Amino acid sequence: MTEQATGAHHPQPRTRHAGGAHRTAVEHVTGAQSLIRSLEEAGADTVFGIPGGAILPAYDPMMDSAKVRHVLVRHEQGAGHAAVGYAQATGKVGVCMATSGPGATNLVTPIADAHMDSVPLVAITGQVASGAIGTDAFQEADICGITMPITKHNFLVTDPAEIPRTIAEAFHIASTGRPGPVLVDIAKDAMQAQTTFAWPPHTELPGYHPVTKPHAKQIREAARLIVESKRPVLYVGGGVMKAGATAELKVLAELTGAPVATTLMALGSFPDTHPQHVGMPGMHGSVTAVTALQKSDLLITLGARFDDRVTGKLDSFAPYAKVIHADIDPAEIGKNRVADVPIVGDAREVIADLIVAVQAEHEAGHRGDHGAWWKDLNRWRETYPLGYELPEDGSLAPQQVIERIGKLAPEGTIYAAGVGQHQMWAAHFIDYEQPSTWLNSGGAGTMGYAVPAAMGAKAGMPDRTVWAIDGDGCFQMTNQELTTCALNNIPIKVAIINNGALGMVRQWQTLFYNQRYSNTVLHSGPDADPADGKPRGTRVPDFVKLSEAMGCVALRCEDPAELDSVIAKANAINDRPVVIDFIVHEDAQVWPMVAAGTSNDEVMAARGVRPDFGDGADD
Repeated sequence: MTEQATGAHHPQPRTRHAGGAHRTAVEHVTGAQSLIRSLEEAGADTVFGIPGGAILPAYDPMMDSAKVRHVLVRHEQGAGHAAVGYAQATGKVGVCMATSGPGATNLVTPIADAHMDSVPLVAITGQVASGAIGTDAFQEADICGITMPITKHNFLVTDPAEIPRTIAEAFHIASTGRPGPVLVDIAKDAMQAQTTFAWPPHTELPGYHPVTKPHAKQIREAARLIVESKRPVLYVGGGVMKAGATAELKVLAELTGAPVATTLMALGSFPDTHPQHVGMPGMHGSVTAVTALQKSDLLITLGARFDDRVTGKLDSFAPYAKVIHADIDPAEIGKNRVADVPIVGDAREVIADLIVAVQAEHEAGHRGDHGAWWKDLNRWRETYPLGYELPEDGSLAPQQVIERIGKLAPEGTIYAAGVGQHQMWAAHFIDYEQPSTWLNSGGAGTMGYAVPAAMGAKAGMPDRTVWAIDGDGCFQMTNQELTTCALNNIPIKVAIINNGALGMVRQWQTLFYNQRYSNTVLHSGPDADPADGKPRGTRVPDFVKLSEAMGCVALRCEDPAELDSVIAKANAINDRPVVIDFIVHEDAQVWPMVAAGTSNDEVMAARGVRPDFGDGADD
C-alpha cells in the first residue's frame, strides 16, 4: 500500500546539516558507542533484537543507554515484525537489530513485509570484520545484496567515522517520501575501532528529493472532474494513514458527498460507522464497496496502488471510471491503471489542496448530483450486508468470536491480525473508528505477523489495549514471542481462532479442489477429542498449556454461552499476556469473495449467491 509520513513523526533531520549552535561537542568513542549515541539522537526509544558475535560490540554500550530500551526477542523474525508493529501503531520509525549471517537473514521476511506495506523501518545488522568480507567467513552473508530488492535503501559501513551520518540518513530515508525499510550493515571491526562522534552529522543524499507538494494544475483538473461526476468513489489506501491525513479525508468526503471505500491497509483512516463508508473493496471486500468501484464513473484514488487483490482481473476493473491517482511515489502512478489525472504528492497536502479547489468549484455553482448514485449504493448495502450464520451444531462461529472481541474491547484498542480467514473476519466484523488501530500484513501476507506485531504495538503504546487476532496456523509460527512479552511487561491479549486447519487454504480446497484437504489439517485426529469423534480445533500443541508455560494467563472457550465472560476476563487482566484458545467450527468461510483471476463483476455475496444489481445500475 502506498503510504507516506509527515514531518511530525520524525525527530531525525530532514535536510543537510552544516553544523551550528545545536551541534554537540565532539566525543571520542568506539564505533559501537557512536552507533548507540546515533540511535538516541535519531529519536529511537525502543530496539527489538537479539545479540550474536558480529553485533555484540553494539550490545555493550546499549547496556548503558538511558534513552534506548532494548527488547530481547526469541527470534529475529519476531524482532522485525515487532518493529513493524511499533512503527504502524506509533507513526515513528521502528528499529530492529540482529547479528550477521542467519541473524540477518531471519530479518528478511519482516523487511519484505515493511517494504510491501511502506512501513518506516531501520534494520541494523552486524557484519563480519571488513577484512573477512567476501571470504565466506563464519556467519557471513551478503545481507545488503540479499535485501536490495526489498529495501528502500541499504548501507554497508566499514568506516566507524561514517556511523552517525549513515544512521541519520537511514532514519530520514525510512520515514520521508514513501516510507519503507532501510538496512544498515556494520562491520564488526568498525564497531570496535576508536572514532569521534558529533551530532547532527553532515548528510549527503543528492539524489533523494521526494515531491510532497502537488501541482496546482492537476489539483484544479481533479476538482473539476469531481464536481462533474455522477458516480464518484473515494478509493482510499494506506498512504492516507501514513500521511496523517485522516482528518482532511473526512472533510473532503463530506464536502464531495462521495462514498468512501477503504482498503485493507486503510481501515480506520475513515470511520467505519460513517454513513458515507461503504466498506473494504477487494477479493473479500463488501459487495457494496466492490460494486461501487465497478460501477463508478470516477475513482478518486488517494494513497492506494491498484493492488491485484482490489482490482481482480485488471482489464475489467472499474470499466466506466476516469481515474484521479494521487500518490507520494511517482512509480505507482500508471503502473497498473492509467491515470487521467496523475498527482504526485503527500496525501495530506493533496487532500488539503483538493478541499480548497472543490470549495472553489462549489462557490462557482458547480456541484455534483449524487442522488441516484446513493440510491443504488444504499440498495446494495441493504440487500447484501456483511453477515454470517451460526453453526447448526451449537459450536462457536469464528465471526461471532471476533465480533464480540470488538464490541467488548475498550475504546482505542489496537488490533493486529495474522493472515488468512481470521484476518478478513477481523477486517469485517470489528469497527475501526480511529487511525492506526488496525495492523496487518497486507502486501506480503505474512503468517506469524500478529503476535510480534502486537508486542511491538504495545511496547510503543503501553497505555492502549492491544489484541492479536490470530489463527492456529499463524500462531504456531511466532508464538515464542509470548515469552518476550511475559518477561518484558508487554501484556498483549491474543485470540487464537482455532479451527484445526489452515483455514483460508482449506476454503480454497473446498471451493476449487473438490474438498481434497491436502496438508491443511492441523488437528490430531478424531481420537484426540470430543466423544462424538469430531475433531474440533488444534489440541497438539495444547495452546493453553503452551501459553501458560510461556508465562501467560491462558483460557479456552468452546461454548457460545461463555464467550462474553471469557473475553471480559481477558480484558480485565493487564499485568500479564493473556491467550484465549477459541475452538471454532472448521467449515466457516469468508464471504463475500471474488475468485482469484476473475472480474470483480463476478463477486459472490455468499456461496452460490451472485448479487442481482437490478436495472439502472450501469446507467
